[in-house]
Amino acid sequence: GSVPAVAGVLYGIKPAVTAIVVFAAYRIGSRALKNAWLWSIAAAAFIAIFAVKVPFPLIVLVAGVIGYVGGKYAPGTFVIGGKHGAAAQLHGPALIDDDTPTPRHALFTWKRFFIVLASFVLIWLVTIGTLTALFGWNGALTQMAWFFTKAALLTFGGAYAVLPYVYQGAVEHQHWLTGLQMIDGLALGETTPGPLIMVVAFVGFVGGWTRAIFGPDALLLSAVVASTIVTFFTFLPSFMFILLGGPFIETTHGNLKFTAPLTAITAAVVGVIVNLAVFFALHVLWPHGLHGSFDWLSLVIGLAAAIALFRFKVGVIPVVLACGVAGLAIRLLV
Repeated sequence: GSVPAVAGVLYGIKPAVTAIVVFAAYRIGSRALKNAWLWSIAAAAFIAIFAVKVPFPLIVLVAGVIGYVGGKYAPGTFVIGGKHGAAAQLHGPALIDDDTPTPRHALFTWKRFFIVLASFVLIWLVTIGTLTALFGWNGALTQMAWFFTKAALLTFGGAYAVLPYVYQGAVEHQHWLTGLQMIDGLALGETTPGPLIMVVAFVGFVGGWTRAIFGPDALLLSAVVASTIVTFFTFLPSFMFILLGGPFIETTHGNLKFTAPLTAITAAVVGVIVNLAVFFALHVLWPHGLHGSFDWLSLVIGLAAAIALFRFKVGVIPVVLACGVAGLAIRLLV
């Protein structure tokens, strides 16, 4: 980050990432917020996490309860579509579609459910138990394992939705890295292949480095081990959800009792993503705090990125690359 060329590229990418997050909120919101009730849930979620600092897990829980109750007493409010008729007309019938009979191995059974659940719980217990035995429960690696397990279990809406929770835990509570380092990591995450959630590996790397887990002479080892542990505990629940929940989803497909809570949670996630966009904007436009100077050049780059995304439908990769070049040019010229 101290290399002038790298700092310049990141300077241009940060406002682009802000525009990309706003665009993500718009895309999800345009599909999910189909009536005033869902708009209200999104607005309430934004106020709760931005102004009141309500934990993300509580927002998900409350939204799910609202959706469950709403699905019983106002079912039409929490049905937002999901049919594939238009796609079928465009592309013809699919070999496997919603009407294809579910194969036997994908049917839900309690025996398979408990076998899969027990297997993953055992893997988790053995791994986190080993970390506790080696480093203690309050050790940095053990706390990373525990925190990112919780984060993975609450990833409703993808990386954009869970990243505010990661920020709360990694930056504000555990102090594994600073807010500016977190934004740098997210900017890098937008420019590299793979899902944005892989920024957690960056969080683990920086956290392991700053904590010097294996001593000041082994900073790289500390960072690599920490990033590996964070990645492992982030994705372990993901595989559990796939193998455990796939048959359950097939069995409950179209059942409003299960889909209505997810509809409400999706609406709340839109508000959470808007909060992430505001968080980015505050740190990018006021890099030294709200009492510091306003960065007009970052605003110009961000607005240009937003116009490219919204008006001209330019892809994310060209926008990020162009903004990175613009940031480098500004840093070299100014």
